[in-house]
Amino acid sequence: MLGVAEPAKGEANMRSVSEEPVPLHEEFIYCCGAATHVLKCGPWKDLSKDESKNLPRLLFMIIPGNPGLAGYYRTFIKALYCGLNQQYPVWVVSHAGHCKPPSGMEMIEDTDIKELEDVFGLNGQVEHKLNFLKKNVSKDIKLVLIAHSIGCYITLEMMKRASELQVLRSVLLFPTIERMAQSPQGKLMTPLLCKLRYALYMPVYLLSFLPEGVKASLVRFALRGMKTCDESSITTSVNLFSVDCIANILYMASQEMMKVVERDSTTIKQNLKKLIFYYGTGDSWCPQNYYDEIKMDFPDGDIRLCEKGLRHAFVLDASKEMAAMITDWLRDDLTKL
Repeated sequence: MLGVAEPAKGEANMRSVSEEPVPLHEEFIYCCGAATHVLKCGPWKDLSKDESKNLPRLLFMIIPGNPGLAGYYRTFIKALYCGLNQQYPVWVVSHAGHCKPPSGMEMIEDTDIKELEDVFGLNGQVEHKLNFLKKNVSKDIKLVLIAHSIGCYITLEMMKRASELQVLRSVLLFPTIERMAQSPQGKLMTPLLCKLRYALYMPVYLLSFLPEGVKASLVRFALRGMKTCDESSITTSVNLFSVDCIANILYMASQEMMKVVERDSTTIKQNLKKLIFYYGTGDSWCPQNYYDEIKMDFPDGDIRLCEKGLRHAFVLDASKEMAAMITDWLRDDLTKL
């Protein structure tokens, strides 16, 4: 039993989402000294005041994949917010340095105090998310963590390092939590990311001088194989022409290939009742045999296999469909609040 939403209901939900105006607040902040892009759905802009009586009971926080640009999840968080009847805030926090800061803001904060070593690396990205929660979200607010790709590895690490977090559920979408370099895509990308990534910087630097309209046309050309592509994905992808941004993305990816090796079965076992896994059928980053093996190791876990043919990078063309499924999966949990 996959527990996915019925098509008719999902389609109706998607139609209503597109018709409703959604409050969306956008911020560029420094977190652990690194530029960070935050998108917040809902009227709640500040969840850090413990004494406020108007704080929601629950925050849905998206932990992105790589590239970890918040803009890729713009349509997804709006659809999720509406699917939750606009009752709970839905936030997405970019990875450290995975953004193009606005004019006047540097990628790294100009300060003598260094909060974290190697904030752009994989370990740094875990601490970056924990630091964001500590500084921006009241400890009394329960969390639903929705993670995508390498965000799933980060989420499991967060749950291991900060057991005091009030995590109601963690939804792990297309989880790259083991043997990344051994996956079909990993075998292709590891030599490029670990040995040749510096060769990519010069062409990106040269392309960065192109007019914004030309960059957008290049993105559309690169994504031409898709029947439908989310417009926010196109505008967000233009930021990949920033050398600083792409350098941080590739550096993190190179660490993923080296560090994401063994699945953390201990943390999974300790938190099994809180976890929902969602694997793809044709995912070259976490192939189906990874699903078969984790399903065998954790027969009582909520571990699902996609029946809809969604791609690993679902944010490009299936954000609304994924949001509809997640709201359906979490309905029982939310009614118990």
